[in-house]
Amino acid sequence: MAKTQQSLERLCVNTIRALAMDMVEAAKSGHPGAPMGLAAAAYVLWTRVLKHNPRNPGWVDRDRFVLSAGHASALLYSLLHLSGYDLPLDELKRFRQWGSQTPGHPEYGHTPGVETTTGPLGQGFANAVGMAIAERHLAARFNRGGRKIVDHFTFVFCGDGDMMEGITSEAASLAGHLGLGRLICLYDDNHVSIDGGTELAFTEDVARRFSAYHWQVLRVKDGNDLDAIRQAFEAAKAETEKPSLIVCRTHIGYGSPHKQDSHEAHGAPLGPEEVRLTKARLGLPPEAAFSVAEPVRAHFRRCVDRGAKAEAAWQAKFTALAQKHPELAEGWRQAIDGRLPPGWDSDLPAFADGKPIATRAAFGQALNAVAARLPALVGGSADLTPSNNTAIRGARDFQKAAWDGRYLRFGVREHAMAALLSGMALHKGVRPYGGTFLVFADYMRPSIRLAALMRLPVIYIFTHDSIAVGEDGPTHEPVEHLASLRAIPGLTVIRPADATETAAAWRLALQGVNGPVALVLSRQNLPVLDRAAFPAADMLACGAYTLSDAGGPPRVILIASGSEVHVALKAQDLLAAKGVTTRVVSMPSWELFEKMPREFRDSVLPPEVTDRLAVEAGIGMGWERYVGAGGAGVFMTGFGASAPGGTVMEKFGFTAANVAERTLKLLGR
Repeated sequence: MAKTQQSLERLCVNTIRALAMDMVEAAKSGHPGAPMGLAAAAYVLWTRVLKHNPRNPGWVDRDRFVLSAGHASALLYSLLHLSGYDLPLDELKRFRQWGSQTPGHPEYGHTPGVETTTGPLGQGFANAVGMAIAERHLAARFNRGGRKIVDHFTFVFCGDGDMMEGITSEAASLAGHLGLGRLICLYDDNHVSIDGGTELAFTEDVARRFSAYHWQVLRVKDGNDLDAIRQAFEAAKAETEKPSLIVCRTHIGYGSPHKQDSHEAHGAPLGPEEVRLTKARLGLPPEAAFSVAEPVRAHFRRCVDRGAKAEAAWQAKFTALAQKHPELAEGWRQAIDGRLPPGWDSDLPAFADGKPIATRAAFGQALNAVAARLPALVGGSADLTPSNNTAIRGARDFQKAAWDGRYLRFGVREHAMAALLSGMALHKGVRPYGGTFLVFADYMRPSIRLAALMRLPVIYIFTHDSIAVGEDGPTHEPVEHLASLRAIPGLTVIRPADATETAAAWRLALQGVNGPVALVLSRQNLPVLDRAAFPAADMLACGAYTLSDAGGPPRVILIASGSEVHVALKAQDLLAAKGVTTRVVSMPSWELFEKMPREFRDSVLPPEVTDRLAVEAGIGMGWERYVGAGGAGVFMTGFGASAPGGTVMEKFGFTAANVAERTLKLLGR
């Protein structure tokens, strides 16, 4: 019986390898090597360890599995199909083809069972850390009286490429500091990367590095030893004080007579003859493509029954909890569904006193006005808490043994912070936000891009938004960053002009705009627009609106965002003295404006008024869509300088006098 079981398990492992080879061969592109090397570890995890329900991939208390080495997607698709997820064999045959459910790298929301979009190396690892943070926080908040409704692990597979990326180091360091004992990473230690052997560029001792990060490090010497792999996973699950790294020695392209342990197996089909020889060597029908023996299918499909029973047991626990703690249960449903509680925004400040205030400071007030009513709000800063105003008053820090804390100290780890926020959002149950200076958005860009691709409800707080930063100089003065962020499809960028717009932007970000939001905020104090003088100034949700018309139908339109709106208003007064009728348009968000009906957009920017001038303390890239061929702008054309912020703005032309002068030149006067 034992030998029969071993033979069946070996056949299951080799079927994973064969499906991966066949997918890549059919597509004539892809990565067969890693799936072939990881097949045994993946089989053990998915059939002996992982708690999941193929019939309900979104079951909230499932274990999460992240394939950080996303190029090995053929491995994940094989597992999903074999385990009974809604991924038919025909979809495997359409690997990497138009309209298939099996794209070249896993995509969240596209394929059932895919937990996150991976491929850019290190991203999945950091997402997994974010998921583990969310799990620990929710467990501390909702588990009561022995009823663990949050009781799952986060597993991640990564390779040498992941380990080389800096984001992995950032995320691993923080995970060890936080003691995320339910985070388990299996490292595919196959000694091969695209260029060749890892000795070409990567000779560090990964195990010792992770030990220094306060991780438990386990080793599996033979990546085909199923029992050793299972024991390693069990030891990892038993360690509650530290995350665990399993260093698993595998062989890329395992079974291939001529390409095993070669970089040639990494990112290209093995070729028809090599596939045939490999299948024969693995004891599979050499000529059969996409073949799954019935015993293999039946063995894997036991995951369906196990998953259904696990979810039913969880449901019973939740029902019992709800009966004893109905308010807690409603809070759970609210958090998981992402619903905002009634009256959540009733305390948002109105800033009626009109005192000048930096929009970063206004944000801090708005944040704390809703934090008490929105317990799912969890976030922090990349070591810039006093500058970003991201602290939640009265909330304690999320730390080891204090996982109910709501404030995260990410440290100087901007890239990891962004990816962790995505992982938290993917997990569900928390509303994540994170802050840093706008100039450091560049460090976060790959993670922001993936959050936009996945349409995740992540909020980025970017303060110190322009050359008005001043004394810190051009290294800290963002110039190209607004244009860079606006270039990301699916990211909503909002740069409010005053405190009232800031509160409206915060409300909008929390209500959701089908994707991530970047709030871009000033360091310097700004006047609060008088709502009596400017009654339309609460229209931030429109993206742009007419703030002021002076002297009748506009001869020229001034368009500005953020602090430059106030410069435009002063320039309007100067132009009025010259007899020029001017409209000032506040444009806090291009993305929101583009979603408005054409009629509204034309009412704000009448097509017949072609003389337009934009004012923004950044590069002018993209503004041509609003000023047109006949328009102009006051923009930055280089970097900033070190001096008091007001001086820097003046020297670079962001003054009412210069804007008025440029406008008159535009009009030929």
